[in-house]
Amino acid sequence: MGIRFGIDIDGTVTSPFSIISQINKDFHMQLTMEDITEYELTPFVNATPEEFSKWFKETEATIYRDSPIFEGAKEILNKWEKEHELIFISARGNNMLGVTEGWLDKHQIHYDHIELIGSHDKIDAAKKLQVNLFLEDKHDNAVMISEACNIPVLLFDTPYNRKPIPENVIRVYTWEEADQWVTNWLQTRK
Repeated sequence: MGIRFGIDIDGTVTSPFSIISQINKDFHMQLTMEDITEYELTPFVNATPEEFSKWFKETEATIYRDSPIFEGAKEILNKWEKEHELIFISARGNNMLGVTEGWLDKHQIHYDHIELIGSHDKIDAAKKLQVNLFLEDKHDNAVMISEACNIPVLLFDTPYNRKPIPENVIRVYTWEEADQWVTNWLQTRK
C-alpha cells in the first residue's frame, strides 16, 4: 500500500458552500461564500450563539446528508484509493457515523477508515492513524497538523482560510491541483 491520506470531510470532500445554503434557507439570508471570511459562522447569522448552536444540532444530520460533493473529489479519491489508504478524520461527532457512511456510499467514495472525533483537534487522530499527508479546509487545523505531525497538509482555499500559511501547508484550489501536487510529492519520495 502507498501512503495514508488523512482527509477532512466538510468543506474538503463536501462543498464548502453546503452549510451556507442551509443557513440562507433557514435564516432567510442571502450569504455567499465570499461573505464568509472566518470559520466561525455565528457573526454572519441573525441569531445568538445559543440559537445558532441549537439550530446546528437540529439541522446537522440534514446538512451532512444533503451536502453536495466538492467538484473533482470523487474522481481523485477513487484514483487514490487504488494505491493508497483513505482515512477520513472529521470533527463530526460519532453520532453522525451512519450519516457519514451513507453519504460516502451514496457518492461511491471508498474509505479505509472513518474517525469522527467530535472536535476540531485532529492531531491525536492523525498521529494515532499514522497519516502521511492531510487534506483540510480549516486554517488553524492545517497549520497545527502540519507542525505537530511534521507532514504536508493541503489546504483547500476558501474565503475563511486565507491567512498566511507555513511552508508545509500547501494551498490548493481544486481537487485536480491537489492530485497534481500529490503526484509530484510522491515522485520526490521515491
